[in-house]
This record gives sequence, C-alpha cells and structure tokens, in this order.
Amino acid sequence: MIYSIEVVVVILILILLFVLIKKTNSNFNTLNENNKTLNENIKVLNKKIIKLTEMVSSTGNTAPIVQAKIEPSKEVVPIPIPEPIVPIIPEIVSKPIPESIPEPVKETINKTIKEEPKQVIETKAADTTKTYTIEKKSIVDSTTKEEETFKPDSKPLWERFKEKNPDLEKFIGENLINKLGILILVLGISYFVKFAIDKNWINEPARVGIGVLCGSLVMLIASKLRKKYAAFSSVLVAGAIAIFYFTIAIAFHEYKLFNQEVAFAIMVIITIFSCLVSLSYNRIELAVLSLIGGFAVPFMISTGSGNYIVLFTYIIILNIGITLLAFYKKWSLVNILAFIFTVILFGGWFIQDNQSEAPHYLGGLLFAFAFYIIFVITNVVNNLRTKTIFTKAQLTMLFAATAFFFTVGMVTLNNYHPEFKGLFTAGLAVLNLVLAWFLYKKFSLDKVAVYMLIGITLTFITLAIPIQFEGNFITLFWAAEAVLLMWLAKKSTIKSYRFASVIVHGLAIISLGIDWVQKYNDEAVLNIVLNPIFGTGLFVVASLFAVFFLLKNETLRLPFFETEFNAVNYRKFTFVGGIILLYIVGMLEVSFQSVYYIDNWDSALAIPVIYHLLFTAVIAFILFRRKKQYNLEIANIIACVNIVLFAFVFLSLPFLENRAYVDGTSVYRIAFNLHYVMLAITVFFSVIVYKSNKEKPVFGIFNNKIFIWVAAFVLVLIASKEVLLHGLKLLTEPVLSQDVSSYKQISLATQKVIKTAFPVLWGILAFIFLIFGIKKQIKSIRIIALVLLGITIVKLFTYDINNISETGKIVAFILLGVLILIISFVYQKIKVLVSDDPKEDIKEETKEAINEDTEQTD
Repeated sequence: MIYSIEVVVVILILILLFVLIKKTNSNFNTLNENNKTLNENIKVLNKKIIKLTEMVSSTGNTAPIVQAKIEPSKEVVPIPIPEPIVPIIPEIVSKPIPESIPEPVKETINKTIKEEPKQVIETKAADTTKTYTIEKKSIVDSTTKEEETFKPDSKPLWERFKEKNPDLEKFIGENLINKLGILILVLGISYFVKFAIDKNWINEPARVGIGVLCGSLVMLIASKLRKKYAAFSSVLVAGAIAIFYFTIAIAFHEYKLFNQEVAFAIMVIITIFSCLVSLSYNRIELAVLSLIGGFAVPFMISTGSGNYIVLFTYIIILNIGITLLAFYKKWSLVNILAFIFTVILFGGWFIQDNQSEAPHYLGGLLFAFAFYIIFVITNVVNNLRTKTIFTKAQLTMLFAATAFFFTVGMVTLNNYHPEFKGLFTAGLAVLNLVLAWFLYKKFSLDKVAVYMLIGITLTFITLAIPIQFEGNFITLFWAAEAVLLMWLAKKSTIKSYRFASVIVHGLAIISLGIDWVQKYNDEAVLNIVLNPIFGTGLFVVASLFAVFFLLKNETLRLPFFETEFNAVNYRKFTFVGGIILLYIVGMLEVSFQSVYYIDNWDSALAIPVIYHLLFTAVIAFILFRRKKQYNLEIANIIACVNIVLFAFVFLSLPFLENRAYVDGTSVYRIAFNLHYVMLAITVFFSVIVYKSNKEKPVFGIFNNKIFIWVAAFVLVLIASKEVLLHGLKLLTEPVLSQDVSSYKQISLATQKVIKTAFPVLWGILAFIFLIFGIKKQIKSIRIIALVLLGITIVKLFTYDINNISETGKIVAFILLGVLILIISFVYQKIKVLVSDDPKEDIKEETKEAINEDTEQTD
C-alpha cells in the first residue's frame, strides 16, 4: 500500500510540473503579444525615418545629420519579423521625433541613435521561425564584392565563452540548469523504475514498456514546448533518447526479451531518429548525443562473440552518416568526436586482437584503411565547402588520422609480412602526395593543408627508406628530402619545415658516417671515384650547398619551442659544413684507394697528404683573394698549420719509405717523388703568409720577434731535412746481404750528411738571412744569421771534426771559411744599410768624412 502511494506521488509531481509549464506558457504568450506590438511600432518608425530623410534631401535642408560609421565588410543581423523590411539608410536624422510616435518607441529610437556603432535593432519573435537580414554596405564602395577569407578564432576558450554568453546568470538559468534538470529527471525515473522492479510490482515486459512510455512522455512534452522553448525542448529530447537507449539495452541484457539482431536493429533506428531530430532542431548537442548513442550501441548489445566484421561495418556506416550530418550543418565538433571515438574503439579491439592466438591481420588493416579514408576525406570536404583556412584542430586531425593508420599498418605488417613495411610506408607517402596535388589543382585546397600533406609525404618517404632499404640509399633520400623540405619552407609559411630540414640533414650526415664505417672497413673492392659511397658523399655535400643557395638573402629568425632557426647562421653553417664534408669525403676515398692499391703504408699515405695540401691550398687562395680581414685570418691559419705539418710530419714519410726501400720490404719511391709537390705547395703557403702580411700584419704575433725566430727555425729545419733526404737517397741502396744491417747503413749515411753537408747548408742560409735582413733593414733576421753562423762554427769544431774523412773536412772547412769571409765583407761593404735607422748611419758617415779631411789638412 505504501509503495502505491509513492507511485501516485511521483505521478502527481509530473502532473504538477506539466501544469507549471502550461502556466509559464500563458505568461509567455502575453509577453509575446507585447513583443509583436513593439515590432510593428519599429516597422512604422523605419518608414517614417525614410520619409523624413527623403524630405530633407529634396528640400536641401542642411540640418545636422548623424552618420554612422560603417565597416567595409557586410554584417548580417537577423531580425525575425513576418514581412520583408526596407533596408535602413545609414544616415539618421537627429531631428525631434514626431509626436505621433508613442513614448516607448521614442525612447527606443533615441537609444538606438546614441548607440551609433550598432546601427541595427535586434529583436526576436517567438511566434515565427523566419529570419530576415539587413545588409550594411560600404558607402565608399558598395558595388564591389571581395571574397572574404575567414581565419580561425585565436582567442582563448574562456574569452570566446564570455563573448557568446556575456550574462553568466542568463546562461546558467536558461542553459545549464535545464540540462541538469533533465539529467536528474532521467535518473529519478530510472531509480523509480528500479525501485518498482526490485519490489516486483511489474513484470519484465511491463518494465520495458514503462521505460518506453516514459521516454515517449518526455518526447511528447518536448514536442509541445518546441515552438516557445526550443532550447529547453531539445534538452528534453536528449533525455528521451537516452531513456530509449537504456531501456532497450536493459531489455536485451537483463530480460532477454529479444535477440541481438532485433536489439541492434532497434538501436540503429533510435540512432537514425536522434540524427533526424538533431537536424529538425538544428542543435549540435543532439547530434553529439546521437554520436555517443551510436558508438554505445555495440557495447549495449555486445555478447562477447567478437564478430569484428559486423562491428566495424556498422561503425563505418555510422561514421558516414555522422559525416554527412556534420557536412550538411557545418558541425566540425561532430567529426572530431567521431574520429576520437573510432580511434578508441578500433584501438582497443586492435590491441586485444593482436594478443589473441589468431589475430585478424588483413581484416584489421582493411578496416583501418577505411576509417583513414573516411576521416581524411571528411576533413578535406568540410574545408572545401566552407572555403576557410584549416584550423589547428583540423590539421591535427588530418595528421592524427594518418599517424593512426601508419601505426596500425606497421604493427600489423611487422608480424604479418615484414618485407612489405617499406612499401607500405612509401605507398602512404604517394597517397598523400596524390591527394595534395589533386585537391590543390582541382579544388584549390587551402595551401596550409596542401603543404602539410606534402610534409606528411616527405616524412613517410624519410621513414620508408631506412625501413625498406639499407646502406647509402637511406643517406641519398634523406639528403634529397632535406633540400625539398627547405624549398617547401620557402614556398609556404610552415616554419616547422625549416626545423624538419635541419633534422633530416643531420640524419643524412649521420647515416653517411655509418656508411663510411661499413663500406671503407669492408674488404670489397670499390672502383676508384666511381663507387656508391663516394657518390653518396658528394650528393650529401651538394645538398648542403643547395640549402646554402636556397637561404640566399634570407634573414629570418623563427622561434620554435626553446630553440630558434636563424637563416643567416644556418646558411653559414651549411657552407662551412659543405666544405668540411667535401674534404672528408675526398680524403676517405683517396686514403682507401691508396692503401688498397699500394702495399707500403708510408708510400700510400703520401697521396692523401697531397690531397690535403692541394685542397687546403685552394681554400687558402680563395680566401686570400677576397682580401677581407676574417678571410685573411683563416688563410694565414691554414697556411701556417700546413707549413708546420710539412716540416714535422709530412717530410717524415719519404724517410720512412726510404728505410723500407733499403730494408727490401718495398720498392716504391712514391713518397719521395711526391714530396716535391708537397714542398712546392708549402712554398705557396709561405708566399700567401708573406704577401698577406706585407703591408699590414694579419695577426699581432706576426710583429713579434719570436715569430721571426720560429719562422727561421722552420725554414732551416725544412732545408736540412731536404738535404738529408737527398743525401740518404744517394748514399743508400737496398741491402742484399744479411751481414749488412739497413739501420747501420742509414745511420752512417746520415752522419756523413750531417757533418759534411749541414755546415755548408747552414752557412748558405746564414748568408741569405744576412742579405735579406740588411735589404729589409730587419735586425732580428741579421741576428738570426749570425746566431746560425755561430752554431755552425761551434758544430764544426766540436762535432763535425770527429770521425770524418779528410775529404769531408777539407770541403766543409773551405766552403764554410769562404762563406764567413763573404759575410764579413758584406758587413764592411754595405754597413750603412746595417743600421735600422739610416739617418743616424748617414750622420756617422758624415762625421768620419769630416774628421778625415781635418787630419789631411793638418
């Protein structure tokens, strides 16, 4: 008995709610009549304003006229009145309002005149759904129509919400509360039905009937309120649809009133009905509800049988239907939600299926491809219809759909057919490229989306190469892609392409290094120059120089997260990096081929040394010809480093080769012959250093006396090694007997050259230094000449005199003595040039001449 009273109370509450709505409806009718009267008064007012304006223009009245500021673009403002209205003239006369107009209307007009920027009075008629528009045209150019380009709103979500709902109280009262109310009502009915079921008041078919009846009752109430409370009515419709869904789900799972096919068919009908209702109400909320209900259907009627073909066929049909709905009403949110729900549903099934004993590889891949095509086409078609710039959400969805399909494909093929992974990736790249070309050529798709599709194409090409191929093919494609990305970055406004180009170029260089390690350590024979690894290196170098020319005249500085792309600095980097990489590519090729074809290590290394000197000589010469300070500095550094390397490192190669020759382990004289080329290039470097510092020192250290001493020491060292090298070549020969040691033979020849030839050589060098120091009036060089001469004399009497042949002593002493006398004579003959201050020398000479004349007179 008590339970029956509770049921009656609930029914009374529902009746009371209906009576309150009816009462509110009558109050609203009164308000609606007042609103109609106001609309009629505004109509009369507009006609009178037009007549007054015509009178002023015809009589030539110069009364002050208030002109509204009118934007060049058109603004469409809805005014729901039953008859077409005459457009408002943007000139409003500020004369007093005629007395025949009612006072309330006067106040409205005065208020409208004061609010100049609005220009249009917006009203709502509750008894009609027709809308009429007033177009505000530009006075300056009312005949031209330019195609408007709509840009996505970049304001924060909260700012857009406040603009759309300036009155928060109104939003809560009219929008939020009714949704909460219908939710609570649905829960209340659910609890009531559950309560009745628990008490066994009604049997199972009756319970389902009560659910359907409650949903129908709510739908009936919504239909009655639709004309006057459209928003509130749509919320009630959403609640009714939710009741239908849950009722059928409970009838299938709990009561087994019908089988799975019947339950599925009923829920599909409910989903179609909800879609039609959303179209009828023109409410995106109902469309979202239809989407949620449609995706919930498989879960509501699931029996765990795992029939994925039926499941995903239904999801495809649902997505197509929702896509058409969203396309017709321009509801992009519905597409985004459909994509998210599809990814979640398919992703969950895919993960579970791959863990089973017999995964459905081919079926899963085909359905993933179908979903990918649906959402890519949906995204593109919606944009083609609206002809707007792709928003970030649309671009993200486009990229996410591609990434989702690629992930599914790679995971599937990894276990299904691994040999097709690279082909699959390349095919996806081609698909995106064809799509970009077709949409741009045929439909003039937004360039941002086109460039993004091209970027996706390049990304998949980048991935396809290492997946499908091995070795230098990866490097070749990455280098080409880096150039293509930089070219796209110049043609488009997508700044991320520049960073992508930098990353891919780095990958190409790393891949090239891996190729070097693999190929140059391999025992396989490589043709000289005409081999894949050398060609790949040149291609990467060419790609760096291509980027260098693409960035010509660019000064962009693009921030990206915590980094920055500086076009000027990166252009310099690509140029310098290209030169360095070209040097390394050539050096590795020359070194590999030399070592491969020449048995002796020292002889083989002479060829890479020649390459190094020639390459750096060309660079130094180009820098020297440019005559800029920093170019001269680099040229002098290159020249000085190579001179030192030649003196201390490179000249050791012919000595080592000669030892191997004497030992009989080598027959080559390559290093000895090529050392003449090394010497010539070293002399060329010396000329560059001398000429670049002739007028003004490039570095301050070149003015220091220490530099002159170091330069003289290096020159003496090179000359001494040259004499020793030629002496060893003349005095040594291959050892044919085991009784004679090659080391002993070389040691004896070395001592003979040092004791006999070095004194003469150093004496000649001292004489040259002296002449040069006197001519250039550089005291440090003259001192170096004397010091070298002194060292030569000391060496002659302390070291060379011991254990030397009589012939050697005679030759060394005679030649050195002659040189010393010549040096002394030169000092006496041109002593006026010896001083660093010529004026003082002239004064001293004049004084001596005067003293001699005085002595002769006496």
